[in-house]
Amino acid sequence: MNQTSLICGSIAIDTILQFPGRFDSLLLADQLHKVNVSFLAPTMRTEFGGCAGNIAYNLMMVGGDPRIVGVMGQDHGAYTERLRKLGLSTDNILIKPEAYNAQCFVTADEDNNQINAFHPGAMSYAHENDIAKAGPARIAIISPDGHLGMQKHAADLVKLEIPFIFDPGQQLPMFNADELIDFINKATYVTANDYEIELLMSRTGLTIPDIASRLEALIVTRGEQGSEIYTQGERIVIPAVQAEQVLDPTGCGDAYRAGLLYGITQGWKWETTGRLASLLGAIKIAHKGAQNHKFTPAQIADRFEAAFGYRY
Repeated sequence: MNQTSLICGSIAIDTILQFPGRFDSLLLADQLHKVNVSFLAPTMRTEFGGCAGNIAYNLMMVGGDPRIVGVMGQDHGAYTERLRKLGLSTDNILIKPEAYNAQCFVTADEDNNQINAFHPGAMSYAHENDIAKAGPARIAIISPDGHLGMQKHAADLVKLEIPFIFDPGQQLPMFNADELIDFINKATYVTANDYEIELLMSRTGLTIPDIASRLEALIVTRGEQGSEIYTQGERIVIPAVQAEQVLDPTGCGDAYRAGLLYGITQGWKWETTGRLASLLGAIKIAHKGAQNHKFTPAQIADRFEAAFGYRY
């Protein structure tokens, strides 16, 4: 059986600056209408990121077969080389020489509050990347990407009869109620964190049972409270895995989604699929950056057995 997962979404560079104080020491509540402030950031690092890049990295590490469908710009060289060294195909990554890679500029304070600026860049051309060219697949995921691209990929995946996970993430506010309901009706699965599911319900007027009834499964993540999988009228509670340390939450949701994809392609029960997803999130949070943790499939299987008492 084809085990390939098509990973549609952003491929981005994250630039993280660290402000050694607290934002509220410089932001005056009664002056926010005329902000003109500079945060001195003595440390800076750049990381490979973007939802598609992060999901594919984790899925490859656990033993899956990801194929990225995304867009990069004129500054794609370093990221393209990295993907090739990792053994991840770049055949279905469209290069737009007139644009820059999607980039997120993050300034964090000592309390881990963040002020972010995101430049979509080449990701805005996602609708020009024909998903049919990626070939047959067992499943796909539509993660945050260009507005038009997410819609086109959903329509095309239905035509191709490839089931997909709708993972709107930070792009959720870009869609109106009708558009979101259309995504839900086309998708096989929907995944969202605790904030996103509340926004999704508010925007569409649908309840969790309403949404779940239109899908094979609705997956809701709740951070350290674990996650919930709603399927066939049942609510399955997935426990969080204790992390070795909590260093950086960036990319944890993407790691979790890689676990979902792997479990689905393996035909596992939702209890095991959710537990693997939870484990991958816990592994990721113990490392800085979204793609700096390194484990073999065997090591992950051992960690799974240690956490849950059985092997998958």
